[in-house]
Amino acid sequence: MKLSLSKLIGLLLLLALLAFAFLLPLVHAGDALQQDLLQMLQAPDARHLLGFDHLGRDMLTRLSAALRLSLGLAALCVISAMLAGVLAGVVSALYGRWPDRLFSLFGDMCLALPGLLLVLLLAAIAPDAPQMLWLGISLVLWVEFFRVTRATLRPIVHSPAMQASKLLGFSPVYRFLHHLWPALAPVLLTLTLFSFSSAIMAVSALGFISVGVRPPTPELGLMMTELLPFAWEAPWLLMQPVAALFLLLISLNLLMKKERA
Repeated sequence: MKLSLSKLIGLLLLLALLAFAFLLPLVHAGDALQQDLLQMLQAPDARHLLGFDHLGRDMLTRLSAALRLSLGLAALCVISAMLAGVLAGVVSALYGRWPDRLFSLFGDMCLALPGLLLVLLLAAIAPDAPQMLWLGISLVLWVEFFRVTRATLRPIVHSPAMQASKLLGFSPVYRFLHHLWPALAPVLLTLTLFSFSSAIMAVSALGFISVGVRPPTPELGLMMTELLPFAWEAPWLLMQPVAALFLLLISLNLLMKKERA
């Protein structure tokens, strides 16, 4: 499959960010929580490429750890939401009636409140619990997977090819892999990238207001909050998590970009 220029740029940018997040610890030893007050707000130099924050912590190590946390938590939320949403969508498309009504009702309940408000309510039940952050974001994201899967598969379920496979006695797994999955896969890829972008934004927004992730844990949104008071004194520090989040979202949006006919 030939990639367009925009998708190639997005892929290379995402791979570079993944390498920075997960491969940097292999070549750069450091503790993201270690403080050295003698180095506080020091500008970048040859040995410390991103400088030090207001508590003398190495920004290179902290930014790498923050990206790992954001990417890992967002990936966990998206995988959970995708598995639940696709399974519910397939069951709803195949069997309809009461399974469809049940899943639709639960989806409407999840969307009754704005996504961030739902996560805040769950976080209030168990403060400082990342599990509630994962649960809240997953509950928001699964609905789109469910609705898109159901809408995509409904026409195929009643198609002549699907009915013929059923009459010939092919197993449900065979019918899913040969009839349903080829139609679902392209849509699911775009939706997964979109949900991954939304999850990263949600994690950062919640970290910005210190929900789910608390200091001294490095996280992009939380780092912005910590470094905001020093924006005029050391602007390069605040720009680092902002630039990392911006590049991450840009790479995902470039991968989602559709080509013009």
